[in-house]
Amino acid sequence: MTLYDIKPQFQSILRPMVRKLAGIGITANQVTLSAALGSIAVGALLFAFPQKYSLFLILPVWMFIRMALNAIDGMLAREFGQKSSLGAYLNEICDVISDAALFIPFALVAPFTQFSVVLVILVALLSEFAGALGATIGASRRYDGPIGKSDRALIFGGLGLWLGLAGGLPEWLYWLMPLLTLLLSITTYNRINQALLEVK
Repeated sequence: MTLYDIKPQFQSILRPMVRKLAGIGITANQVTLSAALGSIAVGALLFAFPQKYSLFLILPVWMFIRMALNAIDGMLAREFGQKSSLGAYLNEICDVISDAALFIPFALVAPFTQFSVVLVILVALLSEFAGALGATIGASRRYDGPIGKSDRALIFGGLGLWLGLAGGLPEWLYWLMPLLTLLLSITTYNRINQALLEVK
């Protein structure tokens, strides 16, 4: 079970807004690119000023906005006939770029190390790659947990909120990145395994 499982309820809330966006000509690909560019801008700001902890309060706000944009682009594609091959590529590529941009500032924040944060980014990318590859063997795009995209957003958004309000993070949080690496490795395995089971 991941936060992805509550996505239908979230989409129901957003549906009136999606209808209005479609009505004024906003496309799914435009929303996808906007989410990626916004993530890069937020990540660049935090990376440039990693010791200005109050800036990290931007992160939970942006994570929520990004989650909404990710839901909106999917709804525009599915419900308003905007599915495209380019859109499929943009959706996968922009997600991993956005994650990397938003997570990398924590490589400069104690008690985390640069290696541990970069490793989380790489294994998160691998988990999304494994999920996307399901379609290449005749399975569905896999979103199995325990750590999906929305869960990562919640965790790192929570870290940003904690850092911004407290002005620092406790030393014991050093273990969070190795734990996330382990859980993301399990996620990768689950996505591969479930895809293989699906096609049998």
